[in-house]
Formats: sequence, structure tokens, C-alpha cells
Amino acid sequence: MPLFRNAQFEISIAKPSGLPVPSGPEIAFAGRSNAGKSSAINTLAGHVRLAYVSKTPGRTQLINFFRLNSGALLVDLPGYGYAAVPEKIRRQWQGLIETYLKTRESLIGLVLIMDSRHPLTPLDRKMIDWFAPSGRPMHVLLTKSDKLSRGAAAAALQLVRSELRALGPQVTVQLFSSLKKSGVEEVETVIGGWLSGEPAAFEDVGATAHATSAEKTKAPDQGT
Repeated sequence: MPLFRNAQFEISIAKPSGLPVPSGPEIAFAGRSNAGKSSAINTLAGHVRLAYVSKTPGRTQLINFFRLNSGALLVDLPGYGYAAVPEKIRRQWQGLIETYLKTRESLIGLVLIMDSRHPLTPLDRKMIDWFAPSGRPMHVLLTKSDKLSRGAAAAALQLVRSELRALGPQVTVQLFSSLKKSGVEEVETVIGGWLSGEPAAFEDVGATAHATSAEKTKAPDQGT
């Protein structure tokens, strides 16, 4: 059975104090608002409304936990970078995301969602620079690849791989389309490797350079 199929909602939390007691390995999904994170989660799970898809970016203000058949948890983090959200809410989201990513011992890796038409925004780079030194694996999904020509999609993939190559093999990149449902098997191969302790070894998603130090910074704030 596919890794994410039949995922079940478990709990939503609004404050760090509400984080549940760890009960299995956790894979976090993060990304800029409107990058297609909720659609990607729904596509992976084969469920049209597992994760809420809003026409208004920034609506999701909670960390949502979904239990997979394997016992692991998919953790949907609030989207970042939506300027119309009030400053108080942006600070709350930042604190929630930062606390989870910095202190959650059961977190085994991060799936970072980027719009393939606009990858590596300043806030994406902040998230990468902040998370990469943790040593945990990170997998970048370049979503909405169906909106690009084949050549443009390949160029976007090459650009992001080239930019992130210095971070080492724990950072992998692939194209993904929720509309076409393309890239699902690649995601499952990578995340399955995290869960089994045997990272994916195929070139299509990997970078091969050795890790280098990255500047430590705070998690992305909620402004643009």
C-alpha cells in the first residue's frame, strides 16, 4: 500500500504547549503560503480534503498531525510568508514553527514545498539555512510543475539542485504536480528511506556533494 494512503487526522495544535507526546517518527511538511503544500499532501494521501486547501493563503494557523498506516506521522506546518496576515498572528506562527522544528525529537525530516515557477524565495532560503545545520534530511518538492513546459521544469530542477548541492546528500530535490499526480512514487521512495534508515540512492532526487556549514538563522517569519 502507498506510504501516505489512508492517513488519518489525529490532532491540531495552536501553541507549542499543545504538542502531543511523541508516538512515532514525524515527517514535517512546510512551505510558503500558496506554494501548493495542502494540495501536495492531499495528492500523496489520495484524499481530496485531508489537508485544507484555501483560496486565501495563510488561512491554516495550526500544526496538524496525521497518522500513517506505518505508525509514522505526517505533520502539516502553517504556511509562511503571507503578508496580509496580522503581525501578531505572524509572530505566533513563527514561534510555533520554530519551537516544533528546533525541539521535536521525533522529527526525522522536512519536506519543503516550493512553487517550481518561483523557487528559492528569500523565505525559502531562510528556512533551508536554518534547518540544514540540524543534520536531518530535507526533501524539496517543486510543485505545480505542470504549469511549466518540460524544458522550463527541467531548468528549474537543475537550478535548485545546483543551488543546494553544497548542503550535501541529505538535501534532495524533485519535480511534483498535484494536478497530474506526478512525482508521488519519488516522494514515497525518499520518505520510505528516512523511515527505514536507508536513504534513497537514486540520482533523480539526490545531490551528491558533501555537506558544508550553513549560516544559522531564525525560522522564516510570516512577512514577505
